[in-house]
Amino acid sequence: MPFSPPAARKKIHTRAIECVGYHREDGLWDIEAWMTDIKTYGFDNHDRGRIEAGEPLHGMGIRITCDDNLKILQAEAATDYGPFHQCGDIAPAYSKLVGLRIGKGFNEAVKQLFDGAGGCTHLRELLRPLATTAYQTIYPTREKKRLESASDKRPGILDTCYALRSDGPVVAREWPQFYQDPAAAKTETGAGDHPAVKKAGNQ
Repeated sequence: MPFSPPAARKKIHTRAIECVGYHREDGLWDIEAWMTDIKTYGFDNHDRGRIEAGEPLHGMGIRITCDDNLKILQAEAATDYGPFHQCGDIAPAYSKLVGLRIGKGFNEAVKQLFDGAGGCTHLRELLRPLATTAYQTIYPTREKKRLESASDKRPGILDTCYALRSDGPVVAREWPQFYQDPAAAKTETGAGDHPAVKKAGNQ
């Protein structure tokens, strides 16, 4: 569904983020993310003299190498464009990603490592789409291995969004063994046990 027609307006700024996942010949995975900020107007800049319309204000990226379990084995960052000469100096700090595993707790670990003066705001923001791209890239292979091993382990992707809720039609179709029938749950619980019913009864 498209947006509704916009009001009259003038384009000012474009932020482009591109994330790409690669399967390496050695069996590992490379995930690369790049961010570019561009203005539609030129302006003076103390460190660069002037940044013209269409010239990147920010141009920076991160590459990580992961195994099948989403553990980061290698990491590097690069800054081609920044508003200050010192922007690129923080790039080596992102080698601290090595050893982290993308999953629960990853965002908090990133915050602790690179928050404030310990990192670059834009590189830190870039780690979120990079992480989801890693998951999207590697998950199909992990799921195939899980099915081939006839594992009864519950897929970690369940209940991560509305469409993948345990009592929804997608889970009923794709992972029927983990489907939770909401009608059955209501029958087992009983209407009187519903929190809203209890609250009403106590008023």
